[in-house]
Amino acid sequence: MSENGASVHFEKNYITVKLEQKVLTKVPIENLEAVYIFSSVQVTSQTVIECLKRGIYISYLSKGGIYYGRLQSMGHVNVLRQRKQAMLADTKFSLELAKRIISGKIHNQEIVLKRYARSENKDVEDIVSKMRQSFRKIENCHTVAEIMGYEGNAAKLYFEGLGRMVEKEFAFKGRSKRPPKDEFNSMLSLGYSILVSELYGRLENKGLNPYFGFIHSDRENHATLVSDMMEEWRATLIDSTVMSLINGHEIRKEHFRRDNGADGYYLTKEGLGIYLKKYDNKMRTEVKYLDYIDYAASFRTSLDLQINRLAKAIEEEDASIYHPIWLR
Repeated sequence: MSENGASVHFEKNYITVKLEQKVLTKVPIENLEAVYIFSSVQVTSQTVIECLKRGIYISYLSKGGIYYGRLQSMGHVNVLRQRKQAMLADTKFSLELAKRIISGKIHNQEIVLKRYARSENKDVEDIVSKMRQSFRKIENCHTVAEIMGYEGNAAKLYFEGLGRMVEKEFAFKGRSKRPPKDEFNSMLSLGYSILVSELYGRLENKGLNPYFGFIHSDRENHATLVSDMMEEWRATLIDSTVMSLINGHEIRKEHFRRDNGADGYYLTKEGLGIYLKKYDNKMRTEVKYLDYIDYAASFRTSLDLQINRLAKAIEEEDASIYHPIWLR
């Protein structure tokens, strides 16, 4: 929900969004997976209670996509699983999981680069070749820190490659986060924040602790397991969506603003609507990128399947059970 002054109600088994008594949208609650609040929107207590009862999480983000947090129920805590999760940190399990997830990330980045190189008639073979060097070295790493060093090298090359293919008016010079210093980074940051919310809720609903990670270093207020799980999905879901919006001319420069001369760029109300619709369509897309199922699943369902797979790997203390999504 991104309409300033709107309110969200639960009425006769429907979630209804109103603005000054006018109904903006109406959705059967059975069809609702999550609620995202992006601006000054009021949510009634009846809506909150019904969402908590049904395990539908309500997430709050700033207009620029900064993730503030979410409302959660008390029905999904698995203490024994979380104890095992904490015990496996800084073990061979962490190392093996890191190898799998980061290898998947670099592979997916390569596929995204090559797809857009073909569509834009650009040459990125020099970059892909260097990324593959990092990919190959991961298998022989002895520490997670080594793996993340190669991940950083590959990521820098990857964004250099994307920079070659993005429309000139949206040119960017690498990643910038807070504030996002250009429109491209603004959309990346927003997408990553939404993905944080998606994964955070799914991890908790599976009884896992979002703050007990295996790959990223612990620090205050950092949900490290969410960061771990994001890696294989960044290029797959967010980067590809942003590139499609730009190079498909669905988003334009006038869909961005700068607040009071600040450095950061942010989507306008219209731009945010375009972005969220594109993201939702992406998440509904059915694919066959998970090698342990023989049917097509939406990206949103695939997130659930991967969290289930992680939980199983933790239960059995065997990281080889976890297979990252692998684009083709």
